Amino acid sequence: MRIEAVLLSLCLLLVGCSVDPGTGPRQVKWDRDTCERCRMVLSDRDFAAQIRYYPEGKTRSKVVMFDDIGCAILWLDDKSWSDDPCTEIWVVDHRSGKWLDARRATYVTGVLTPMEYGLAAQAEPAAEGLTYDQAKQQVFDIEQRFTEHGLHLMHKFKEQSRQREAEHKARAAEQQLPPIIPEHK
Repeated sequence: MRIEAVLLSLCLLLVGCSVDPGTGPRQVKWDRDTCERCRMVLSDRDFAAQIRYYPEGKTRSKVVMFDDIGCAILWLDDKSWSDDPCTEIWVVDHRSGKWLDARRATYVTGVLTPMEYGLAAQAEPAAEGLTYDQAKQQVFDIEQRFTEHGLHLMHKFKEQSRQREAEHKARAAEQQLPPIIPEHK
């Protein structure tokens, strides 16, 4: 009976140690966790982001991970609770690897990031550094350009497809021989 009590206490202690604290960033399982938006594996330790939020009707928080702050910003954009003070946004400091409150970080531009939004977070202010709101606007501007470029390419590909089809029909018509009329005797 005594051994069973010790084992039960040990199990409860282990479970208690592994419970999510309900705030702050979660430990990332690098090369295993995936981005909630684009589904890429989180492998670049300089640009990851996390959002901790409370799903509607739930009392426990949920954490989602992202490979780039741009993915986090875009994923969060249409959520009704995005501006809730309980929603936490975390981003890695590209120089130290420490987690920062994304809303208080400074963002430097012109860096190569996993999804090419070009933003790296850091704790200290920087010349020409962006605030969180400015970084959000940059992400939306880049996404708009990607979308416009994608639509332009889609229309271009459709037009090329119509032209190929017309050329194919014209070649098929040229190659079609007139019907042979048998001679009557």
